[in-house]
This record gives sequence, structure tokens and C-alpha cells, in this order.
Amino acid sequence: MAAKQKTLNIGMVGYGFMARAHSHAWSEVSHFFDTGYQPVLKAVAARTKANVQGFADAWGYERIETDWRKLIEAPDIDAIDICVPNDLHAEIAIAAARAGKMVLTEKPLARTAKEGKPMVDAVEKAGVPNMVWYNYRRIPAVTFIKNMVDAGKIGKVFHYRAAFLQDWTINPDVPQGGTATWRLDVDAAGSGVTGDLIAHCLDTAMWINGGISSLTAMTETFVKERKHAVTGKMQPVGIDDAAAVLTRFANGSLGTFESTRYARGHKAAYTLEINGEHGSFAWDLHDLHRVSWFDHRVEGPLRGWSSIHVTDGDHPYMGKWWVPGLSVGYGESFTHQVADFLTGLKKKKPAAPTFRDALETNRVCDAIIASGKSGKWIKL
Repeated sequence: MAAKQKTLNIGMVGYGFMARAHSHAWSEVSHFFDTGYQPVLKAVAARTKANVQGFADAWGYERIETDWRKLIEAPDIDAIDICVPNDLHAEIAIAAARAGKMVLTEKPLARTAKEGKPMVDAVEKAGVPNMVWYNYRRIPAVTFIKNMVDAGKIGKVFHYRAAFLQDWTINPDVPQGGTATWRLDVDAAGSGVTGDLIAHCLDTAMWINGGISSLTAMTETFVKERKHAVTGKMQPVGIDDAAAVLTRFANGSLGTFESTRYARGHKAAYTLEINGEHGSFAWDLHDLHRVSWFDHRVEGPLRGWSSIHVTDGDHPYMGKWWVPGLSVGYGESFTHQVADFLTGLKKKKPAAPTFRDALETNRVCDAIIASGKSGKWIKL
């Protein structure tokens, strides 16, 4: 008989797309992973009562609040999960840490590293568990690549490349600001594709291949003015619509990163490839359960790219799910992140990326924005 699990009461801030992904993960995790904890969807907070009540009813939260401070003050809330625009992360996270709550926040940690540093200081001073939701690490195929690189399967790394392509902002009539399009408002988001999309690529890259030592970047804003969804006024666009980045990693390898919201035909095209002296790995979000693998040491007619179906029980996370041959999807990457967070609580070992880990991604994003403006190489 399994040991009795401790309850962990979740206070969610926000009710949008990411709040749904996180709520699904908290709800699902205990059905598949034995972490020692049973998450309880205790309360959710957002400003609009009708909307947050509908969200609570759909996901089974026990109560709602229209002020996130009520969650932080509540003695029955153990963990605060922040799923609101980037400009609100710092205030909520710092207040939660000071109240002794565990804190999890959607990526990026903050709009800038300067804004994120007090968040790191707050959780570390309070000694509370903390984590940032960079979920793509937890897709089994991506974790598999990380494990194989760590095991030396490709030897010395020469190149890392990644791209994240979308096309949803090409129409100049798409507004900025407001509930649906805050990612186009620099005051709310901090940056455009750099903080939203390249941040994911960077987190994965530095996790697999180590730190970045220097970079140079091109950034572009294709639509210079957009109507604001709240005020109705035309105003300048301050975010980057596209970015192309060259990097040097601390291990001597070279990196390229590209992201845009102007690649017609692409909705969420995230790809990565890593090349080493003995072989290469490649992965595509659109075929997320497969890893392409080239082994230079294979001789003769069998040499060539092969495809590994990452569904076996000895692949990362997959032994907790179905049977070999059956895959899991995007949503389960969040479930895996919750499982790792809860297991970390049980073992008293932080689950990465912590706020401090994610601060480094913010620093690289800041350097991309700065280089895009100056055209210079920046050392990190």
C-alpha cells in the first residue's frame, strides 16, 4: 500500500491559457506519479469575478478571489502559481515569498534581469521552494537528448541551433495590450519574441549545452504602430517581432537562435539540433515524441539519420504513462514539471529551473535586446 500523501494547496493567480495548462498538470500528476504529495486546487484569483468563477467551476477550484493578495494572506494556501502578464510577476512573487509560500511563476521570470533579481533574493531569503515554468525541458524526447549529451554520446559539442517560429501578428490590425494581446505591449511583456519564444530556446540550450559567454543579435519590429486594445489609441510598438542571434557557449561551441512571429504558415514551430564530434541529435515540436539521431561511428550502408520513438519505459518519464508505442503530448510536459517539483519537495532538493536558474535566461535575453539595438557583440 502506498504511503499516505501530504496535501499541497494551490493558489492560482490568473485564468488564461497558461493557467489552464498548469491546472491540468496539478490535477493530473497524482494519477501517474507517486511524489508523496497530493495537489489540491484550493483557490484561484483574478480581477474579473465572472470570468474567474467560470474558470474555477471548470477546473474544480474550491473558491475564488478577486485580489491575489487574499491568496497570499490565506493560511490554507501552500503554493502560489503565477499565470499573469510578465509585469505582474515580481510583485506577486516577492509578496508570496515574504509570506512563506512556495512560488512558481510562468516564464520568463521577469521582464528584465534587473526586475528578476529581487525575486531571486526574496525566495532565497525566505527559503521557500521556487520554480519557473520552462516546460519544454520536460518533453521526454528533449530530456532524452539532454541525458544522451551528458552521457557523452556525441562527444565534444560544436554547434547548437534552435528556432521558434509563429505567424499570428502579421496583420497590422492586431492590437497591442489588453487581456488577449498583452504580449505585444512592451510595458506588460518587457520584450517580444525574445522573452516569449527565444527564452524557451535559451533555457533548453543552456540546460543541455551549458552557459553562453557572448552573443550578437539582430532584432526587428515590422509593424511600428498598433492600436491599444484598452485605450483605442494608436501608439508605437516597443516589442521585437523577430530576432536572429549568434552565440558562443562557454564550452567553445557556436549557437544560432531564430525567432519570429512573421513566419507565415508556422504556429508553434520549435526545433533544435546539436552537433558533436561523434554524432547529432535533432528534435521538432510538431513530432514531439521522436528524436532524430546520427551516429558517425556506424559504418557502411547503415550509416545515416535514424528516428528514435521516445515512448519506451526506460525513456524519461514514459514508464509512468502507457505502454511502449503510445505517446504523450504538450500538456504532459507541465505534468512532468509538477512531478519534478513535488519530488524535489519530498527529497528537499530544488527542481530546476529555479528563480536563480531562470535569472540567467533573463540576462541573456537582456543582452539580445541590447545587441539588437547596438549591433555589437556582448560578453556575458
